[in-house]
Amino acid sequence: MSSTAPAEGSPLKLDLPDPQTDGLSSIEFHAQLEKAWTLCDRFDLQTEIYRGKILRAVRDREKLGGEGRGAGFLQWLREREISKTRAYGLIQLAESADSLVGEGTLEENSVNYFSKRAFVETAQAAPEVQQMISEAANEGELITRKQVRRLNDEFTSATSPLLPEEIRERTQQNLIPPRIVAPLVRQLAKLPESHQEELRKTLSDEPEIDSIKGVTNKARWISKAVEAGAAVRAFQQGELDLEKAMHEAERLDALGLLADAVGQAQALEASVQKLHSAWRRLGGLQERLWLESGSSTPYLRDVLAVLQSLSGATMKVSLGELAGGTKVRLQLVEETPSQLDPPSIS
Repeated sequence: MSSTAPAEGSPLKLDLPDPQTDGLSSIEFHAQLEKAWTLCDRFDLQTEIYRGKILRAVRDREKLGGEGRGAGFLQWLREREISKTRAYGLIQLAESADSLVGEGTLEENSVNYFSKRAFVETAQAAPEVQQMISEAANEGELITRKQVRRLNDEFTSATSPLLPEEIRERTQQNLIPPRIVAPLVRQLAKLPESHQEELRKTLSDEPEIDSIKGVTNKARWISKAVEAGAAVRAFQQGELDLEKAMHEAERLDALGLLADAVGQAQALEASVQKLHSAWRRLGGLQERLWLESGSSTPYLRDVLAVLQSLSGATMKVSLGELAGGTKVRLQLVEETPSQLDPPSIS
């Protein structure tokens, strides 16, 4: 790790190279800019942590109960044009700071030695890795995301109980790079124990790099198929056995294709749900506008007539010139819950 400390002095002062200097090489110019950019990143981290703590205080205040609970927090975000996703990301960053600084061994001033992404990666790393990185930062070493990932990969590859002993030993002997093994551990962690055991046996029999890559891909496909399959409503109509289907697909060397197909089915169903909601909203708005309009608003009626092609039971949508002017014709049929078949789009 680098031992260069952050710049001292005014937080608003940057030591930038003069673009007009003739004697400054391009390499030196960009190296100085990189140092300045890193400094900005570190000040940004402090600011984000402070903002996260502020947002957490506002959110926790709104948890005190009563009707409309949480509305004040959302209003606070709207006034400052902060999305809910970003707000909770900042709150998570503040909680990471509490964990590393408050409960861990990282000294408060040592936060300045982290880039923002390195700080988040450290908070998500194993406790042993957090300890090593915190000690390095406390000694004044700059911490980058790449360094945190490398250290975390090394630790995970050498100690994870999800790996067979053969893989851990070969990793510790530097026969297998940790960057190859770490993704395998992350994928195995997503699988049920039965699948883990099967893949571990494969790795024990062939503790080689190619085998690790193949098992990692297989674990990724299984995880994707299982996760998406549980969400696909079409699969709930009959007594399907996705596990056996995956085994058959694997025999055909088509497990990846099955995983992609199931994932695409989940995405398609989600798109249909969004389409149905938009169709219902547009239909309601079109109807209200039609009732408000009359013979004195011919141009408005022309617009509403066109909208009818999108809000009616039969919908026609052009895919544009990039698709060769192709048009898609959909007929939407809503069925009541008392009918056996669910609502469909044909």
